[in-house]
Amino acid sequence: MKREAELDTPAIALHWAVGITILFLIATGLYMTATESWHLYPLHKSIGVLLFAIAVTRAIRRLRAGWPRPVSTYERIEQFLSKGTHSLLLVGSVVVPLLGMLYSGASGHGFGIFGLATIVPPNHSATDPNVIVPYSEYWALVGQRTHRVLAYLFAGLIALHVIGALKHHFFDRDRTLLRMLGR
Repeated sequence: MKREAELDTPAIALHWAVGITILFLIATGLYMTATESWHLYPLHKSIGVLLFAIAVTRAIRRLRAGWPRPVSTYERIEQFLSKGTHSLLLVGSVVVPLLGMLYSGASGHGFGIFGLATIVPPNHSATDPNVIVPYSEYWALVGQRTHRVLAYLFAGLIALHVIGALKHHFFDRDRTLLRMLGR
C-alpha cells in the first residue's frame, strides 16, 4: 500500500461526485423533514443508495492509495485535524447512507433505486395493503435516530472541510484547493 498518493482524475471526480451528492441529500433531507414533503423520500432514498455505492468505491480507492501528501508544510496540529476530518468524512460518507437504508428497510418502507431495482421490498400488512408493517421497530428507531444525528454532525464536518479549503486558498495561498479542482 502506498502511503502518499497523488490525486488523479478518478480520485478528484469521486470526491466531487460524493461531495455534491451529499450536499444535495442534506438539503433534501432538511427540506423533507421541515415541510413534511414525504413524496421526496423515494428520490432521497434512491440517490442515497447510489451515493453509498460511490462512497464505498471512493473509500476503497483512498485506503488502497493512501492519503495525498500535503502541498506545503503545516503545523502538527493542523496535519492531525486535517487527517482526522478527512477520515471522518470518508467514514461518514459510507455510514450515514447505510444508516438511512437501515431505517427505511427496518421500518418496512423498503428502498430501491428509482423504482428500477428493489433492494428491500416494502412490508405491507396482510390485511390492509395500504398499511406498512415494520420488519423491526427497534432497528428502525436505531436507524432513524443515528441517521439523523450523524447527518447533522456530518454537515458540520463538511462545513469545517470547506472552511479549511478556503483557508488554504485565501490565507495560506497554497495549491490545496486548486489540486482538488484538477489544476
